[in-house]
Amino acid sequence: DFPLNIITKRQIKSEHSWRIHVSTAFSAKAKVAMSRFEPGSSINYEKMHENINIVRRRLSRPLTLSEKIVYGHLDDPAGQEIDRGRTYLRLRPDRVAMQDATAQMAMLQFISSGLPTVAVPSTIHCDHLIEAQIGGVQDLQRAKDINEEVYNFLATAAAKYGVGFWKPGSGIIHQIILENYAYPGVMLIGTDSHTPNGGGLGSICIGVGGADAVDVMAGIPWELKCPKVIGVKLTGTLSGWTSPKDVILKVAGILTVKGGTGAIVEYHGPGVDSISCTGMATICNMGAEIGATTSIFPYNHRMKTYMEKTGRGEIATVADLFKDDLVPDKGCEYDQVIEINLSELKPHINGPFTPDLAHPVSDIGAIAKKSGWPLEVKVGLIGSCTNSSYEDMGRAASLAKQALDKGLKCKAQFTVTPGSEQIRATIERDGYAKILSDVGGIVLANACGPCIGQWDRKDVKKGEKNTIVTSFNRNFTARNDANPATHAFVTSPEIVTALAIAGTLDFDPETDYLTTPSGEKFKLEPPTGDELPSRDFDPGQDTYQHPPAEGGSVKVNVSPSSNRLQLLEPFDKWHGKDLENMRVLIKVKGKCTTDHISAAGPWLKFRGHLDNISNNLLIGAVNIENDAVNKIKNQLTGEYGGVPDVARYYKVKSWVVVGDENYGEGSSREHAALEPRHLGGRAIIVKSFARIHETNLKKQGLLPLTFADPKDYDKIRPDDKISITGLKSFAPGKPVTAVIKHSDGNQDSISLNHTFNETQIEWFQAGSALNRMKELQ
Repeated sequence: DFPLNIITKRQIKSEHSWRIHVSTAFSAKAKVAMSRFEPGSSINYEKMHENINIVRRRLSRPLTLSEKIVYGHLDDPAGQEIDRGRTYLRLRPDRVAMQDATAQMAMLQFISSGLPTVAVPSTIHCDHLIEAQIGGVQDLQRAKDINEEVYNFLATAAAKYGVGFWKPGSGIIHQIILENYAYPGVMLIGTDSHTPNGGGLGSICIGVGGADAVDVMAGIPWELKCPKVIGVKLTGTLSGWTSPKDVILKVAGILTVKGGTGAIVEYHGPGVDSISCTGMATICNMGAEIGATTSIFPYNHRMKTYMEKTGRGEIATVADLFKDDLVPDKGCEYDQVIEINLSELKPHINGPFTPDLAHPVSDIGAIAKKSGWPLEVKVGLIGSCTNSSYEDMGRAASLAKQALDKGLKCKAQFTVTPGSEQIRATIERDGYAKILSDVGGIVLANACGPCIGQWDRKDVKKGEKNTIVTSFNRNFTARNDANPATHAFVTSPEIVTALAIAGTLDFDPETDYLTTPSGEKFKLEPPTGDELPSRDFDPGQDTYQHPPAEGGSVKVNVSPSSNRLQLLEPFDKWHGKDLENMRVLIKVKGKCTTDHISAAGPWLKFRGHLDNISNNLLIGAVNIENDAVNKIKNQLTGEYGGVPDVARYYKVKSWVVVGDENYGEGSSREHAALEPRHLGGRAIIVKSFARIHETNLKKQGLLPLTFADPKDYDKIRPDDKISITGLKSFAPGKPVTAVIKHSDGNQDSISLNHTFNETQIEWFQAGSALNRMKELQ
């Protein structure tokens, strides 16, 4: 133990030596570009390093890796109050990424801001609007035809405002980011909940709503509640049938769908080095399923090799110089620690209906029989943003080849979704695509497809009970095929392939045998596959549109008669009084994800038209009054109708939604917040919120409130009127009161908590964050 002044002197001396070392290294070469598409934007590790040292001196303690990168991006590292889980941080992210479904509303909001160009490098990725139907080529062309108006809007808006544009067919946003934009230490925000995929490359990548993206694109400091840090210590080594996917399937079983809320999950320990870079990305990607702010791995040789293979050797060289900033400090402390021995970890399969219902593959057959889940596997689906790397495809192909060599094909239907054009071209060149096709697979377009419900499924009728297994990330009710009776299970691509070959859930490839057409019994050998292609990647077709140097003259058209796109009108300001006698639109029972609040699938086509997409508001939520979906009582007419119809009827009077635990988990789609605001909602009162959805509600001028006593949920009846009082003295940390007036003349008064800070209260008062931004211009 040394006096603080001695430590500080030593730090200053060490810092001086470090500066000489780095400046010498930099003098030999120019600044390194953030990506090959943005030669004018340089990586600024020096600034991050300075910020880290300012904060470390202030806190006088070792820092986790998450803290280093997050605090390294503080707008004011010397003055920012830092308290994990309590204070709000003002941050300066390096870049923004948007997928086409969310980019429509994000760009419409940016247009409304009146700003001429984006302040940080930003990209749009066309991956959500391509429906899986026949096969990659035909499905892609069909999507281009159907979505021409939307693609043209996004392409021209990107060109006008200085945004890079990845055309349809490029691949899934998170794979394009990993291949081109993520690097150790970058802070990226993306308008998709699986943005944390980039943590596999040592990045802090956070999923947000479009309004948050607009803040960053506008050059405004972005707010995030200071995250707690959950450490996952990995020991041992992955081998055999166990894959990186099994790590996050196990963690999801431990932490549940809300166990990571408000925290960054930081993986560390000697086991990390046995996982490939893309395997680490798989683990970080699915951290969204436990509610985590993001997930991250420390910089290591696997990441360096991946960057070199994807044409970013210069970034790897500079990252090596700053390696101490890209790994956790020795002795740093986590808010919670989980230990997993990879040598003992067994293959897992999670589901159905929720991604945290974890089972070892060896047990799933018996559990399914006991639970009455269908054993026959109707479809096996591999790929998606979570599991579509070269390694994933190679390991799946190694199993498919064993089956083919024995004269077997898949008993189940089998689909393959490449994560990017680069992956598609490379697996085609190296023969993996042919093997997967020969075993019965259909190669779909480089897009999200069935993972997000973009699947024109024909083999079962709606309501028919069936089982599918996927290498995706989510398996909420009706998520993939709009059939609420589909039992969807999430597992690794290897296990999906094995179960598709066997055709049954009751098959453990580690112990069970398959039978050839000649009657011979054989066991599949454990999967194998190269981490990266020995002949480098084949880039495939060039699908990137650079923003022109002078984009201001580009015209962006939005037709007033369009049913796909609609310019935004500002929301009304708060009237300065308490919100009185609001109707309860719906009291939601049980799980209510953003899929329930604003369904995807066929509704994706209206993501740029607020009024049209509002016709899906809460149509998937269960009404506690009658256990029905999209059937609520209009208290003014006495008739039952759909949720959006009744909301429109109540619009003038205002209304509230009452909900359960972890309300709004799942996708980052801000339409789940825009729609209730557009149709007259004022407050959402629940037991607890998922992080992104709570922020999205605040951004649109709504009040996300939580019961001080969760039992108060039971006091609210569907025919109540609710008043929110205390809004004239609305302040951070100060609860508000809900007065509940029952139809029998009685009333209850309950306390409601909130997490608003002063800036967010200004959003509420102005009517939305966008309104407030305009006031400040």
